[in-house]
Amino acid sequence: MRLFRSSEILGIAEDAMQFALAASEDAHPHEYMGFLRGEDARSLGLERDGTVITDVLVIPGTETNSVSATVKTSQVPNDFNSVGSVHSHPNGVLKPSKEDLATFGRGKVHIIIGYPYERGDWQAFDREGEPRDLDVLDVSLPEGESFFDFTQADIDAELDYNFDEDADAP
Repeated sequence: MRLFRSSEILGIAEDAMQFALAASEDAHPHEYMGFLRGEDARSLGLERDGTVITDVLVIPGTETNSVSATVKTSQVPNDFNSVGSVHSHPNGVLKPSKEDLATFGRGKVHIIIGYPYERGDWQAFDREGEPRDLDVLDVSLPEGESFFDFTQADIDAELDYNFDEDADAP
């Protein structure tokens, strides 16, 4: 890994975009909210300097309704790979609201996905809320376990373990 990577955002990985579209559809009629992480393009096999958005982070405790999404800022990881945010507009409008602009200060790219959450139902913006181009890139993401790789069985096992510990307490 290089110490200083280019700050240019080259695009978003196809897998990350598909995840964001599906998550937005699953959250409907409520808004969806997540944060974007990126990796150095060269580590993904691209012969260009810059960053590719590779991950969409779901923040625990995010509260949503049909017109807003509120993230518990204490749950947001302090991550050098953070590049922006993604959220949905169930009304289909692909334009940032005043509230959206207030959250755009962190990161270089912010994506709004609109109903019906199909391939062309999104727009990327810079931190000032101006539309910007963002290519969807067909790159192979590195395999490996991350903090967020877990299954329902893992969650159930953890809950059972904690329940058993509580039962043994005096």
